Amino acid sequence: MKLLIDSLKKSPIVKKGDYNYIVHPITDGIPYIEPSLLNEVVEEIARRMPACQRIVTMEAMGIPIASLLSVKTGIPFTIIRKRKYGLPGEREVVQKTGYGEAKLYINGIEKGDEIVIVDDVISTGGTLVAVVETLKKMGVVIKGIFIAINKGKKEEIEKKIGMEITTLVNIAVDDEVKIL
Repeated sequence: MKLLIDSLKKSPIVKKGDYNYIVHPITDGIPYIEPSLLNEVVEEIARRMPACQRIVTMEAMGIPIASLLSVKTGIPFTIIRKRKYGLPGEREVVQKTGYGEAKLYINGIEKGDEIVIVDDVISTGGTLVAVVETLKKMGVVIKGIFIAINKGKKEEIEKKIGMEITTLVNIAVDDEVKIL
């Protein structure tokens, strides 16, 4: 995880109220995503993830990870979107994060589907908790959760969802990024 760690140490930090927000290629696409960095993240997730029928991610920055992971593994992926389509079986998820609240919409996932969730970063866990709770209510089998960067209280989030979260790098963000 050398490329990921090195790039995190160089990332700018901006304030959103009292919230320290790291601006990074994997979490924001800024200034751009180097193919080698994305590949490093995806290779590590692919090495660790169990067999599944589908890769699932949330819009937006999980999409590059899920896309390349799908290509490398041959497993299709589904995006939980920010847009309502009104399709049969669509499920609404209310997400609350450290800096806002929004709705997400699940389509194309059904009871009994065996999935792996991938995403770019976990901070407050608001999005992940809401998505996992909804998927469980739907009867979806979540075989694993893989997040590139943890900058939150992963253990507390794991207790809320009753599942382990696999992260590639754990960080703390104050005036600088610290690798834990």
